[in-house]
Amino acid sequence: MLEKDEEETLKELRKIQKSNENWKNNIDNVAVILNESYSVNVKAKALWMLGEMGLRYPQHVKLYVELISEYLENDNPKLRERSINALGRIGRADKDLICPYFDKLMKTRNDKIGKVRLSFVWACENIATNAPELFCKKLDIFHDLISDSNEKVRIEAPEMFRVVGKRKPMCVKPYFDKLQYFADNDEHKVVRIHCAGAIRITKNALNQ
Repeated sequence: MLEKDEEETLKELRKIQKSNENWKNNIDNVAVILNESYSVNVKAKALWMLGEMGLRYPQHVKLYVELISEYLENDNPKLRERSINALGRIGRADKDLICPYFDKLMKTRNDKIGKVRLSFVWACENIATNAPELFCKKLDIFHDLISDSNEKVRIEAPEMFRVVGKRKPMCVKPYFDKLQYFADNDEHKVVRIHCAGAIRITKNALNQ
C-alpha cells in the first residue's frame, strides 16, 4: 500500500475493514502501515484492525505481533492504547502469541493516561477469557485499579474478577472480602454493581 494522504488511506482501510471475508488476504497490506511514516490516526486505525484480524486469524498476524508490541512504548498515547487493544484481541485468540510481550503489556497499567490504563484492563479481560491462568497471581493489580483516579478504569477493573472468577473461581475467592467492601461502600454505583457481580459470578462457578 503506497503512502497517500491521511483521508485517502483511512478510506482504503475502512474498505478493507468492511470486507472482513477478505481480511486474511489484507493483513500484510494493513501491517505495512506500521513501518511507514503515516499519521497517528492512520497507524491507530491499522493497529485496531490488526487486533480484530488477529482475533479471527491469529496465525496470520503472528509475524506482526512484535511490531505491534513496539507501540506499547510509543510517545503517543493513542498508539499505546491501540497497541494494547490489539494485543488483547490477538491474545484472546492465542495466548502464546502475546506471551513474549506479556510483561511489557502488564507495565502499561502504570501509564499516566487514563484511556491507556482502561485499554490495559480491557485487553487483560480479553486475554483472560481463554487464558485466565495468566492472571491468577496478578489480581492485586486489578484490585488496586478499582481505586484508580480515572472513573472509567474504576468501573471496568472489577470486571476482571468476573472474567477470571467465571473460569478460575478459586483464584478470585480470596478477594471476596475486598470486593464486598467496594460493593458496600464505593461512592460510584456502577463500581458497586460490578464488584457485587464479580462475587456472584464467582460463587456460581464455585457451586457448579
